[in-house]
Amino acid sequence: MLSPTSATHLTDSKGRPYFLWDCDLTLPQFEARLVDPDPDVRAYFAAKLMRQAKPDDVFLFVTRRAIRELWPRLTRYLGHTRPFWTWLLDTWDRQADDAR
Repeated sequence: MLSPTSATHLTDSKGRPYFLWDCDLTLPQFEARLVDPDPDVRAYFAAKLMRQAKPDDVFLFVTRRAIRELWPRLTRYLGHTRPFWTWLLDTWDRQADDAR
């Protein structure tokens, strides 16, 4: 069961998401980058989200499918969180396979 951050706590008074402490983007500007036509831009910002936000909050912005599609491009940006995300996605994939 996911427990995402409430909308009232997701951004600061200037509209910046809590997980973008290292860049000055509003939530709409960040969301625009997640749908950018350039897959490298999408991958960079999806990885930033995965690296800096609570895992439950990641799925407020990107789907598991989107992460899988961007995986080859975004893994280089995950840093120390890469093992966690690898484990989580692999576990979910195995559970989905077992359910079939």
